Amino acid sequence: MELLKQLVEVRAAASDEGKMKDFILNYVKQNQSTFKTQPQIIEGRGFQDCVILVFGKPTTAIYAHMDSIGFSTGYDKELIKVGGPRIIDGTQLVGSDSQGEIETELMVIEDEEGNSTMKYVFDREIDRGTLLTFKPNFRETDEYVQSPYMDNRLGVWAALKVAETLKNGAIVFSTYEEHGGNSVGFCAKYLIDNYGVYQALIADITWVTSGVEHGGGVAISMRDHGLPRKSYLDKIIGLAKESGVQFQLEVESAGGSDGGMLQKSDYPIDWCFIGAPEDHVHTPDEKVFKRDIQSMVDMYCYLMRHL
Repeated sequence: MELLKQLVEVRAAASDEGKMKDFILNYVKQNQSTFKTQPQIIEGRGFQDCVILVFGKPTTAIYAHMDSIGFSTGYDKELIKVGGPRIIDGTQLVGSDSQGEIETELMVIEDEEGNSTMKYVFDREIDRGTLLTFKPNFRETDEYVQSPYMDNRLGVWAALKVAETLKNGAIVFSTYEEHGGNSVGFCAKYLIDNYGVYQALIADITWVTSGVEHGGGVAISMRDHGLPRKSYLDKIIGLAKESGVQFQLEVESAGGSDGGMLQKSDYPIDWCFIGAPEDHVHTPDEKVFKRDIQSMVDMYCYLMRHL
């Protein structure tokens, strides 16, 4: 899982995905000779920091967001959330500003009325607006991987693994998902206008809950805050049953993804969230079982051949 470890180490909080874009582009250019099909790479002006890979004649696109949660530095050593990180006193954060590299710690301060404020502990003022992310701490055993940013570096990793096998399809590496989303809108428009792609699969990481467990296989989400079109969902579940790949069905009342942004866009995109479940969501200790990771890759490979 060396590639996954490298992805985790790239700092790419929402709005600052440039380094992750460069990492993905370099990886694809160095390894595409081993892919089943050589992809067309779409990026640059008009796409911000997104990257689209097009293989053959695509009918379905995989969407995997590159960004992570984190923090912005404010006034008087204040920290402001980027996305929805869990606030844990003592969390180690890293970043850089005009004066150099930063390794700091999150401190929660409560006043007499019980109100809490987040501050950073550092020997100087960090430049205002500096983005800080969880310090990498990648752990691996025979059964699981645990690290900050399994959401969604694991989705990116899975998409890159699927890229090795694709004959026809597209992969969109998107931005801003953790803090507002909707870079997927202009990517979807491009794929519709140029290739007639109206189907999407969302390669993201979901939660371990009372109904979704470690070791149960990849989760196919029947709904979260968003609601996929039932005929498309039924088609995917039918194919999943035919695949022989282990999976479990998820039904949640909250949570969102690039799929929700596609649903809110002006384009008639069918979408479905499919991802491995993790524990310790939005903390430095996100934990995913390897068996679920493998089923995620296997399921995507099968669906992309048959959708």
